[in-house]
Amino acid sequence: QVQLVESGGGLVQAGGSLRLSCAASGIIFSINAMAWYRQAPGTQRELVARITSGGHTNYADSVKGRFTISRDNAKNTVYLQMNSLKPEDTAVYYCYAEGVAYSKGADAYIDDYWGQGTQVTVSS
Repeated sequence: QVQLVESGGGLVQAGGSLRLSCAASGIIFSINAMAWYRQAPGTQRELVARITSGGHTNYADSVKGRFTISRDNAKNTVYLQMNSLKPEDTAVYYCYAEGVAYSKGADAYIDDYWGQGTQVTVSS
């Protein structure tokens, strides 16, 4: 089975920085893409940033120039460096892994996985 474990959330003042990490564990052969989503109270979950196994990235317009997504394929880990944080960035941030190829017993599978979420709070 595969698990995503996130870390790095917390409380920060506006203008500050945080770095989120998400590590996938299990017998994993490859992960097609990894992404960060966020969900504020009363809103729908939205894509923040996504990175493919080849390093291609895309960002929500609201975070372009402030957030940077990166990944370490050897460690099955994705990072989100968040700079110049604003109160409107306050949300629960979720890691998402697309197309995870993994082994369970004698069989191989491909599935998508979500992390448990980590709270980011930006005070004004």
